[in-house]
Amino acid sequence: MRGFKLITLIICCVLLFYALDNRQGQLPPLGNFLNPWSGFWQNNSAADEIAEELHLPDLIETVYVKWDDRHVPHIFAQNPHDLYFAQGYIMAKDRLWQLDFITRYAAGRLSEIFGKNETVIQLDKFQRRIGMGFAAENSLQEQQKYPQSLLVVEAYGKGVNAYIENLAPENYPVEFKILDYAPEKWQPIKTALVLKYMAWDLTGHSSDRKMSRVRKVFDQKTLNLLYPDFTPFFEPVIPKGTKWDFLPLKITNPAADFLGTAGAMLPPYEVSPFNGSNNWAVSGSKTKSGKVILCNDMHLNLNLPSIWYEIQLNAPGINVYGVTLPGTPAVIVGFNENISWGFTNAASDVLDWYQIEFKDKNKNAYQYDGGWHKTIKRIEKIKIRGAATIIDTVVYTHHGPVPYVGKKKTPNSTIPTGAAMRWTAHDPSVEMEMFLRINKAKNYEDYLDALQYFDCPAQNTVFADQSGTIALRHNGKFPVRWPQQGKFMLDGSNPQHDWQAFIPRDQIPQVKNPTRGFVSSANQHPVDEKYPYYLGTFYAGADRSVRINELLKEMKNITPQDMVAMQNDVLNISARRLLPTLLHYLNIDGTKNPLHRHAQKVLENWDYLQKKDSIAPLVFEKWRWELFHNIWKDEMESTNGCLQWPAYEVTENLILQSPDSPFFDNKNTTAKETLAGLVNSAFSAVCKRLQEERGPFGENWQWAKNGRTEIGHIGNIPGFGRSSLITNGALSTVNAIGKTHGPSWRMVVELGEKVKAWGIYPGGQSGNPGSKFYDDFIDDWVGGHAYELLFLHDEQEKNKQITGYSTLRGN
Repeated sequence: MRGFKLITLIICCVLLFYALDNRQGQLPPLGNFLNPWSGFWQNNSAADEIAEELHLPDLIETVYVKWDDRHVPHIFAQNPHDLYFAQGYIMAKDRLWQLDFITRYAAGRLSEIFGKNETVIQLDKFQRRIGMGFAAENSLQEQQKYPQSLLVVEAYGKGVNAYIENLAPENYPVEFKILDYAPEKWQPIKTALVLKYMAWDLTGHSSDRKMSRVRKVFDQKTLNLLYPDFTPFFEPVIPKGTKWDFLPLKITNPAADFLGTAGAMLPPYEVSPFNGSNNWAVSGSKTKSGKVILCNDMHLNLNLPSIWYEIQLNAPGINVYGVTLPGTPAVIVGFNENISWGFTNAASDVLDWYQIEFKDKNKNAYQYDGGWHKTIKRIEKIKIRGAATIIDTVVYTHHGPVPYVGKKKTPNSTIPTGAAMRWTAHDPSVEMEMFLRINKAKNYEDYLDALQYFDCPAQNTVFADQSGTIALRHNGKFPVRWPQQGKFMLDGSNPQHDWQAFIPRDQIPQVKNPTRGFVSSANQHPVDEKYPYYLGTFYAGADRSVRINELLKEMKNITPQDMVAMQNDVLNISARRLLPTLLHYLNIDGTKNPLHRHAQKVLENWDYLQKKDSIAPLVFEKWRWELFHNIWKDEMESTNGCLQWPAYEVTENLILQSPDSPFFDNKNTTAKETLAGLVNSAFSAVCKRLQEERGPFGENWQWAKNGRTEIGHIGNIPGFGRSSLITNGALSTVNAIGKTHGPSWRMVVELGEKVKAWGIYPGGQSGNPGSKFYDDFIDDWVGGHAYELLFLHDEQEKNKQITGYSTLRGN
């Protein structure tokens, strides 16, 4: 009996040690993870300690780093190599796992971490099939022609690797321990992947497939009404009436029309259609100081660690401050001693889909220009942790890759199967050259020189300088199109459907020092009908741009604090425009439901501000979308599949201008529905639903209870995000905050003799969840505050905000 117990004990010990030393499914070896000397216990605030002196053999000269009280590094170097080496080293110190994860995601390499997980494998395939690696390789090859960019990217990578090489496993970021893998050596291709990841995130949304289905349902008159190239209420980026003093390139329309089949659908990796931003600059004639002020707040998906990292870079010929993307050298958005710049997504169409006819199932050739052209096949080897490598073959045409073929229907709404994608981000480009040049820019001419190197993602790039110049360019690489080319799927066999040329840089939409005293953009249509080129149809709604412009027109003696407040503006333009008409049609006199009267009263007394503790915003938004759904569901949910719904401004315009429109009648019923009937039935349904979901009319009906803002961890690791944030605003207000989306970096810069700037992002400088600098900006971001930024002019400058010093020495 004793022998049996001993054997049982030994077996249990062996099994326990085996379990502690090996992975169990997706769990790491618990022995290593729980080890008090090398496990997750080491990932605490002790990692915030700043090393006073470091010896890094690859440095040419000594680099000095000052750390301020928000953990922002101010790097002072004597040459470009050392400046960007130090940036790479510091970025790895604070965000190493983020650097590793985001580049693996972009490259389609997550299965190397997560193993045989079908969802992850399909995501890896998707990233490769849309040509992310292909695009990054083309960019890296083009970079070889630009010595400055090449030096910077290589120096940055050396800095990242210097940190990795000196990092003991016990000091790995906690995510490496949870997922049980180690960081790998940084390569220049990874920087290219980060930039292409952003390009896809900002330009990968398309409506070609849905619009091709729409085209089969509606006649041309209806198409023009429901899907106009210029939506109602819009105010273009470039002021209306701007004269275009150039001779545009000519392009010939194809001889015959083409109706694509629209194909099936892809896996659910659709990028957010809400990725946008606000930016503006005001001339000194409108400011209290007489100096220009530039403002930018970029709206992106919200995550921890944050997409941005704050930094100052100083070396001979450069002194720049702003935010950078982890994985890329330089400052992406910011200012120097002479200029400031910022971005909003241009939203013009730079991605088209071409229907392809293959010769046979082998897909070795496709029809083009009356003959058969050979395809190129790219072999993708997807390594799977703990399993055999998967071989995936992606077919390329001269248009680009064909991500998916076949007729299998899967749940994505934008990318058609059997179609090739033509995307400007696949072309050779060197966006890094633009960032390096604008970081050093001194004036408007330098700004123009820098922008010629930026192709994709196209951006509305706002500018201001010390001389008082303000400007904005709808900048990028835009194909010359015939009217509405790319609004629908194109014929991959017809050369006339190919992109024939690109709009010359001096002919792209731009404005400098307008008489109104400001420039602005909010992802809306860049131009009015008089601009000679077709740029696209689907842009952001008018609400943010209308509100920004009306405020800037009215404001005088503007201060930077006024601009910070304006970035937090939450007036709902759509409600101000539409609600009076909806209330006009509302008739609750025949009902004795007190709930309806309560809801009506708060709407009648509403000031249109989308405040967190207000009830009216929730009732209005639910009512509006219930009404819109009831108006369009009979047309949009057709037997031809889900269609592209009309823009909400189109629907509002019908309500305001065409109350007898036939679209208010449900074609699937024998009765004749009216706008008044739809307004009242939608109101009743929403009141009933809100009561069922939230209880009696009262506090639980407040706007903030609708869906609190969530800032999740980029790896979806529970407990590493911030949830249930109570925020003001909505996606259509200037303070464009949604559940997982919002202002990712707010910045205000006044370009006086001494540059003053304010900024904030929803996160913190450290990527370590155990650090006090991991999420310490979030509460102030929620509150609408911004920090005054510490912009040092030289290494000798003293400031009480400096809390630490590091000296980086070479051999």
